[in-house]
Amino acid sequence: MIKAVIVEDEEKSLINLRNMLAKECPQVEIIGEARKVEEAVDLLSDPAIKPDVAFLDIRLPDGLVFQLLNQVKPVDFEVIFVTAFDQYAIRACEYSSIGYILKPIDPDRLKDAVARIRPRQNNQIESRLDVFSHAYNNPNAFTKLSVFGLDGIYFVNIKDVIRLEAEDNYTHIFMHTGERITASKTIKSYEDLLTPMNFFRVHKRHIINLNFMRKFVRTDGYIVMEDTAKIEVSRRRRPAFVEQMRKLQQVY
Repeated sequence: MIKAVIVEDEEKSLINLRNMLAKECPQVEIIGEARKVEEAVDLLSDPAIKPDVAFLDIRLPDGLVFQLLNQVKPVDFEVIFVTAFDQYAIRACEYSSIGYILKPIDPDRLKDAVARIRPRQNNQIESRLDVFSHAYNNPNAFTKLSVFGLDGIYFVNIKDVIRLEAEDNYTHIFMHTGERITASKTIKSYEDLLTPMNFFRVHKRHIINLNFMRKFVRTDGYIVMEDTAKIEVSRRRRPAFVEQMRKLQQVY
């Protein structure tokens, strides 16, 4: 069984989540509930309460959930945020690899979030929460990315990522240091995150950091990157890529 606590100030939402967990995720046992930061601190400070996961509303009547998490350190349980649509919160969750569920809760999304919980494993949750907090509070200054690799969790500087390459449902991330990280996420997930950060998807299998381009061989339709990799620009994406090059020339 996965032991869980729920921190949610809206009674209707709390009951709904409780009922959905009972119906959709019978492996989850709810061992505590709270409606405010103060109540949640008391709950999670109780040595008898040792959750594997906490479902947390980001905004509570007596403060943001960060106040709660700062008061119960060290955090040794997984976190899944439950929130109404908040573009900054969603992007921060994606950057930090923190689970989230949007209200109204979709049963499939709930089951997927629960399936990712790995009780009692080294999940580096405090480091991931630091990435989340920075991204959430500085929405225009994303600098780090949390990556679930096949052999652990990595925290990478976005500016040091040269390119990404898809392989089935995995993504290889090539770093400026020469390191290659294989992530258990599709390349589409990274496209959505990194496009605003001067990255461009030039092919169904490739995303490049435009800052690491060395040469675009227009006649043959490929790019030479700083790591000497030759990356094909697909015919379908070529017009948009060429337009992006024009914009870069105007900037510089």
